[in-house]
Amino acid sequence: MSKVKAAVFASGTGSNFQAIIEDKTLPCEVVLLVCDRPSAPVIAKAQRQGIKTFVFSAKDYESKEAYEQEIVDVLKRNEIEWVFLAGYMRLLGQTMLDAYEGKILNIHPSLLPAFPGKDSIARAFEAGVAETGVTVHYVDGGMDTGPVIAQEVVEVLPGDPLESLEARIHEVEHRLYPKVIKELLQK
Repeated sequence: MSKVKAAVFASGTGSNFQAIIEDKTLPCEVVLLVCDRPSAPVIAKAQRQGIKTFVFSAKDYESKEAYEQEIVDVLKRNEIEWVFLAGYMRLLGQTMLDAYEGKILNIHPSLLPAFPGKDSIARAFEAGVAETGVTVHYVDGGMDTGPVIAQEVVEVLPGDPLESLEARIHEVEHRLYPKVIKELLQK
Protein backbone atom coordinates (compact mmCIF):
# COMPACT_ATOMS: atom_id res chain seq x y z
CA MET A 1 0.00 0.00 0.00
CA SER A 2 1.42 3.38 -0.96
CA LYS A 3 1.72 6.12 1.60
CA VAL A 4 -0.54 9.17 1.66
CA LYS A 5 1.14 12.16 0.02
CA ALA A 6 1.32 15.23 2.24
CA ALA A 7 2.53 18.82 2.08
CA VAL A 8 3.85 20.86 4.97
CA PHE A 9 3.35 24.63 5.00
CA ALA A 10 5.95 26.53 7.05
CA SER A 11 7.30 30.07 7.29
CA GLY A 12 10.29 29.83 9.62
CA THR A 13 12.96 27.50 10.95
CA GLY A 14 10.97 24.34 10.34
CA SER A 15 11.41 22.48 13.62
CA ASN A 16 7.93 20.91 13.34
CA PHE A 17 8.58 20.18 9.64
CA GLN A 18 11.74 18.34 10.76
CA ALA A 19 9.84 16.39 13.43
CA ILE A 20 7.28 15.24 10.87
CA ILE A 21 9.76 14.17 8.19
CA GLU A 22 11.97 12.38 10.72
CA ASP A 23 9.13 10.17 11.98
CA LYS A 24 9.45 7.14 9.72
CA THR A 25 6.41 5.48 11.31
CA LEU A 26 3.99 7.97 9.76
CA PRO A 27 1.64 6.54 7.12
CA CYS A 28 2.37 9.52 4.89
CA GLU A 29 5.22 10.88 2.85
CA VAL A 30 5.93 14.59 2.86
CA VAL A 31 6.59 15.30 -0.81
CA LEU A 32 6.23 19.08 -0.79
CA LEU A 33 7.07 22.09 1.35
CA VAL A 34 5.10 25.29 0.76
CA CYS A 35 6.79 28.40 2.15
CA ASP A 36 5.80 32.05 1.97
CA ARG A 37 9.20 33.43 3.01
CA PRO A 38 11.97 32.99 0.42
CA SER A 39 14.69 33.33 3.08
CA ALA A 40 13.19 30.90 5.63
CA PRO A 41 15.61 28.27 6.99
CA VAL A 42 12.99 25.52 6.49
CA ILE A 43 13.63 25.66 2.73
CA ALA A 44 17.20 24.37 3.13
CA LYS A 45 15.95 21.57 5.40
CA ALA A 46 13.53 20.43 2.68
CA GLN A 47 16.17 20.66 -0.03
CA ARG A 48 18.64 18.58 2.02
CA GLN A 49 15.98 15.85 2.26
CA GLY A 50 15.18 15.99 -1.46
CA ILE A 51 11.67 17.33 -0.78
CA LYS A 52 10.21 19.59 -3.46
CA THR A 53 9.53 23.18 -2.48
CA PHE A 54 7.07 25.80 -3.63
CA VAL A 55 8.29 29.15 -2.34
CA PHE A 56 6.35 32.32 -2.97
CA SER A 57 6.01 35.90 -1.80
CA ALA A 58 2.40 37.04 -1.34
CA LYS A 59 3.25 40.55 -2.53
CA ASP A 60 4.00 39.15 -5.99
CA TYR A 61 0.32 38.27 -6.47
CA GLU A 62 -2.68 40.52 -7.04
CA SER A 63 -4.72 38.76 -4.33
CA LYS A 64 -4.79 35.99 -1.74
CA GLU A 65 -7.05 34.02 -4.09
CA ALA A 66 -4.42 34.25 -6.82
CA TYR A 67 -1.54 32.83 -4.78
CA GLU A 68 -3.76 30.26 -3.11
CA GLN A 69 -4.99 29.07 -6.51
CA GLU A 70 -1.40 28.59 -7.61
CA ILE A 71 -0.69 26.67 -4.38
CA VAL A 72 -3.75 24.45 -4.96
CA ASP A 73 -2.57 23.80 -8.53
CA VAL A 74 0.88 22.78 -7.23
CA LEU A 75 -0.70 20.56 -4.56
CA LYS A 76 -2.90 18.83 -7.13
CA ARG A 77 0.02 18.29 -9.54
CA ASN A 78 1.88 16.61 -6.68
CA GLU A 79 -1.16 14.51 -5.73
CA ILE A 80 -1.25 15.95 -2.21
CA GLU A 81 -3.97 14.47 -0.01
CA TRP A 82 -3.24 16.15 3.34
CA VAL A 83 -1.80 19.53 4.36
CA PHE A 84 -0.01 20.09 7.67
CA LEU A 85 0.60 23.66 8.78
CA ALA A 86 3.76 23.90 10.86
CA GLY A 87 4.54 27.49 11.71
CA TYR A 88 2.87 28.83 8.57
CA MET A 89 2.17 32.45 9.43
CA ARG A 90 -0.77 33.11 7.09
CA LEU A 91 -4.48 32.55 7.47
CA LEU A 92 -5.79 30.21 4.82
CA GLY A 93 -8.52 31.57 2.58
CA GLN A 94 -11.53 29.95 1.00
CA THR A 95 -9.58 28.79 -2.06
CA MET A 96 -7.38 26.48 0.07
CA LEU A 97 -10.15 25.56 2.48
CA ASP A 98 -12.51 24.50 -0.31
CA ALA A 99 -9.84 22.42 -2.05
CA TYR A 100 -8.74 20.56 1.11
CA GLU A 101 -11.75 20.68 3.42
CA GLY A 102 -11.21 18.46 6.44
CA LYS A 103 -7.66 17.62 5.31
CA ILE A 104 -5.71 20.55 6.78
CA LEU A 105 -4.18 20.38 10.26
CA ASN A 106 -2.37 23.01 12.30
CA ILE A 107 -0.26 22.92 15.43
CA HIS A 108 -0.48 25.86 17.81
CA PRO A 109 1.65 26.61 20.90
CA SER A 110 -1.15 27.26 23.41
CA LEU A 111 -4.21 25.56 24.83
CA LEU A 112 -6.74 26.97 22.40
CA PRO A 113 -8.98 28.88 22.60
CA ALA A 114 -6.51 30.73 24.85
CA PHE A 115 -3.83 32.81 23.09
CA PRO A 116 -4.64 32.30 19.40
CA GLY A 117 -2.49 33.97 16.74
CA LYS A 118 1.11 35.13 16.91
CA ASP A 119 3.45 35.15 19.92
CA SER A 120 1.26 32.78 21.91
CA ILE A 121 3.99 31.49 24.19
CA ALA A 122 5.18 34.98 25.13
CA ARG A 123 1.61 36.22 25.64
CA ALA A 124 0.81 33.26 27.92
CA PHE A 125 4.06 33.83 29.82
CA GLU A 126 3.36 37.55 30.24
CA ALA A 127 -0.19 36.80 31.39
CA GLY A 128 1.23 34.76 34.25
CA VAL A 129 -0.79 31.61 33.56
CA ALA A 130 0.04 28.48 35.55
CA GLU A 131 -0.19 26.30 32.47
CA THR A 132 -0.21 26.59 28.73
CA GLY A 133 0.44 23.91 26.16
CA VAL A 134 0.03 22.70 22.61
CA THR A 135 -3.05 22.20 20.44
CA VAL A 136 -3.45 20.29 17.17
CA HIS A 137 -6.59 21.29 15.32
CA TYR A 138 -8.35 21.22 11.99
CA VAL A 139 -8.07 24.46 10.04
CA ASP A 140 -11.08 26.61 9.27
CA GLY A 141 -11.38 30.22 8.11
CA GLY A 142 -10.61 31.77 11.51
CA MET A 143 -7.45 32.45 13.47
CA ASP A 144 -6.80 29.14 15.27
CA THR A 145 -10.53 28.47 15.60
CA GLY A 146 -10.91 25.06 13.94
CA PRO A 147 -12.06 21.96 15.83
CA VAL A 148 -9.50 20.73 18.36
CA ILE A 149 -8.12 17.23 17.79
CA ALA A 150 -5.62 16.99 20.66
CA GLN A 151 -4.11 19.13 23.39
CA GLU A 152 -1.30 18.65 25.87
CA VAL A 153 -0.67 20.80 28.93
CA VAL A 154 2.74 22.33 29.65
CA GLU A 155 3.18 23.76 33.14
CA VAL A 156 4.70 27.18 33.61
CA LEU A 157 7.20 26.50 36.39
CA PRO A 158 7.92 29.10 39.12
CA GLY A 159 10.87 31.24 38.08
CA ASP A 160 10.74 29.70 34.61
CA PRO A 161 12.40 31.93 32.00
CA LEU A 162 10.51 32.35 28.72
CA GLU A 163 13.21 30.44 26.80
CA SER A 164 12.78 27.38 29.02
CA LEU A 165 9.02 27.42 28.54
CA GLU A 166 9.46 27.78 24.77
CA ALA A 167 11.84 24.81 24.69
CA ARG A 168 9.41 22.61 26.64
CA ILE A 169 6.51 23.60 24.38
CA HIS A 170 8.54 22.83 21.25
CA GLU A 171 9.48 19.46 22.72
CA VAL A 172 5.76 18.65 23.15
CA GLU A 173 4.96 19.94 19.63
CA HIS A 174 7.61 17.72 18.05
CA ARG A 175 6.15 14.64 19.75
CA LEU A 176 2.41 15.45 19.64
CA TYR A 177 2.04 16.55 16.00
CA PRO A 178 3.47 13.37 14.43
CA LYS A 179 1.44 11.28 16.91
CA VAL A 180 -1.83 12.99 15.90
CA ILE A 181 -1.00 12.77 12.19
CA LYS A 182 -0.32 9.05 12.56
CA GLU A 183 -3.57 8.42 14.47
CA LEU A 184 -5.68 10.39 11.97
CA LEU A 185 -4.21 8.80 8.89
CA GLN A 186 -4.50 5.28 10.27
CA LYS A 187 -8.29 5.66 10.72
